[in-house]
Amino acid sequence: MAVARVTEITASSTQGFQAAFQEGINRATATLRNITGAEIVSQKAKIESGKISEYRVSIKITFILE
Repeated sequence: MAVARVTEITASSTQGFQAAFQEGINRATATLRNITGAEIVSQKAKIESGKISEYRVSIKITFILE
């Protein structure tokens, strides 16, 4: 029987939501082992001078505990 844990992280990018999601996954895999899934919980954008300056995503990461 496996036991999983879910942790939530926030990542950002100036390139788009997909890039922000990938950045979050890259960072999570650097410190977490046994990642089995990821879910985008929310997407937000930072606006400066009427233009999007940064894309942000909140991600739930699921991983199996050893």
